[in-house]
Amino acid sequence: MATLSISRELFKLAQVFTISRGSRTHAEVVVVEIHDGGHRGRGECVPYARYGESVDSVIAQIEGVAEAVRGGADRHAIQSLLPAGAARNAVDCAFWDLEAKRSGQPVWRLAGLDKAPGPLTTAYTLSLDTPENMGRAAAANSHRPLLKIKLTGEGDLPRVEAIRANAPSSRLIVDANEGWTEAHFPEYAPKLAALGVVMIEQPLHADRDGPLARIARPIPVCADEACHDRHSLPKLAGKYDLVNIKLDKTGGLTEALELAKAARAAGYGIMVGCMVGTSLAMAPGVLVGQGAEFVDLDAPLLMAQDREGGLRYEGSIVYPASPSLWG
Repeated sequence: MATLSISRELFKLAQVFTISRGSRTHAEVVVVEIHDGGHRGRGECVPYARYGESVDSVIAQIEGVAEAVRGGADRHAIQSLLPAGAARNAVDCAFWDLEAKRSGQPVWRLAGLDKAPGPLTTAYTLSLDTPENMGRAAAANSHRPLLKIKLTGEGDLPRVEAIRANAPSSRLIVDANEGWTEAHFPEYAPKLAALGVVMIEQPLHADRDGPLARIARPIPVCADEACHDRHSLPKLAGKYDLVNIKLDKTGGLTEALELAKAARAAGYGIMVGCMVGTSLAMAPGVLVGQGAEFVDLDAPLLMAQDREGGLRYEGSIVYPASPSLWG
């Protein structure tokens, strides 16, 4: 009989992390462990207020399926017992890890992937700040091949100009986190293209993104808040060129892999992203990130200290997890 346990953990960030919706100094995560006697599987999620989640609400959701897990519910059953979101992500990934430990087979093989995952180049995120401070941050990270720039709306062009001046060789992607208005996009996009920006992530609010179908897109646009799982894809048509797959949105690795296949079939490029969590949350994302156009699994790099046995990062290269961590 399997048993499920839940814990909440707090990790300090190396510095204040700011996006258009606010700032944080710590990452608070929820960890699920599923035990079946001799084996243990773990999964981590990061509740996100933008989607109506809190640590307490996510823990309550997970507690609501603990009895079903004790009664024999497996990863497949969990897909219908919990909605897409952070709670299902932690449980789903814990089941995948447990299956790997039970079988002695890595998750990539259990999932039917073509080959073992390899190292990936991740974006490194520059927190929203003044142009001067963002320029200094860019200079300190100018060796990184891909920088992700948090933006907010007014004053964004000087921010990107400062970053480009201080990181002339880095590829740039920008993320407004729904902070732009309809007027910002046609004003900013051509100028950002001239600065070498190669992708714009979620410029408009997900519920007010219709103008993207009517405005010229000189830079590919990626859906983040507008794309959660396969059910999101029909409403993205004509507005976006890529989708950002995050396991805390899809509700785990199971749906993330299905979303990746469906998005490819529909003609979308793939970005694999993350919330601000530890290496335990990043590890399944490394599998989804194989072959993706953009990978953003840098959260452990933003922390003062990652969890023990975390992923190996060499600069912006992230390596697949060891079995002792996950999978």
